[in-house]
Amino acid sequence: MSSVYEQIGGEAAVDAAVDIFYRHVLGDNRISRFFEGVDMETQAQKQKAFLTMAFGGPHNYTGKDMREGHAHLVKQGLNDSHFDAVAENLAKTLKELNVPQNLIDEVMTIAESTREDVLGR
Repeated sequence: MSSVYEQIGGEAAVDAAVDIFYRHVLGDNRISRFFEGVDMETQAQKQKAFLTMAFGGPHNYTGKDMREGHAHLVKQGLNDSHFDAVAENLAKTLKELNVPQNLIDEVMTIAESTREDVLGR
């Protein structure tokens, strides 16, 4: 069986998804404050590498683990409502890209599996 990465269209699909995703996130006043002062070009590259790995594609992610990478945001009040907002924006992005619902469900399961680490619990 092919990976989620291959099924959604590989590198081009991940690149498009991340670009659209961050447009949504930065326009979402529930969570945009967490990205103030962040180099979004660098952030997008990290996210593309992470999602590629998480979806079963080539493993080129060299960033911090989820807990370490989000610890400073937890100190700023990052909580379940913010995680939910990010997940909602991810699902919306995948729907816009016409990703089939069964793959969206798989991606959301992968995203949900990071909740405890992202929130430092």
